[in-house]
Amino acid sequence: MIEFKNVSKIYKTGSFETKALKNASFTIKDGEFVSIMGPSGSGKSTVMHILGALDTPTHGEYLLDGKNVANLSEDELAEIRNKKIGFVFQQFNLLPRATVFRNVMLPLIYADVPKGEREIRTKESLTAAALPEEWWQHHSNQLSGGQMQRVAIARALVNNPSLILADEPTGNLDSKTGELVLATFQRLNELGRTIVLITHELYVAEHAERIIHIRDGEVTEDNKNYKRRAIKLKQ
Repeated sequence: MIEFKNVSKIYKTGSFETKALKNASFTIKDGEFVSIMGPSGSGKSTVMHILGALDTPTHGEYLLDGKNVANLSEDELAEIRNKKIGFVFQQFNLLPRATVFRNVMLPLIYADVPKGEREIRTKESLTAAALPEEWWQHHSNQLSGGQMQRVAIARALVNNPSLILADEPTGNLDSKTGELVLATFQRLNELGRTIVLITHELYVAEHAERIIHIRDGEVTEDNKNYKRRAIKLKQ
């Protein structure tokens, strides 16, 4: 699915250059659960922006399903972001006075999906994200942090993307609640979703099957995680 080939990213401010990535290379296959780990300023957020078709390499190639993303039009990029990639961020970005159900349904409304179909897909996404039905008609500001993050995951799933990008998804959660969210990602991966998790915490990264380490813009390690933390999903 994903091929990073000698990707470099340089940001310019006047005559000053910042090399955020330096010849980074890796591949991620369909159905993998991969953590990209590094300290603040390592380049991991730049990797996520490129993976999410929100930015393009200065040098090198990013291939998604065999297509060089840098060669795609703005319309094609928008379609990829809408249909192929689901985003989950540290900030939940939910509408506080809208119900859980409506928050998840909104992307389908914007996409002009017929009402009957969008209701079915919203229910399926909330079920996949393991949020009990009793919470679906609550407003998002009535939920706990962990519940809000599951709503955000459901919203990311609603367009049935093949790739889920999660940027520090447990950053605003306590450790126990964070484990519930990580268990949700593990369950989604077991159902066949490709998950890429961006984090600076080893404990979080160890929930993935594989860990790619980035430091100073370079891939320093890329290892199978034989000590994967298995956690039980609770309601």
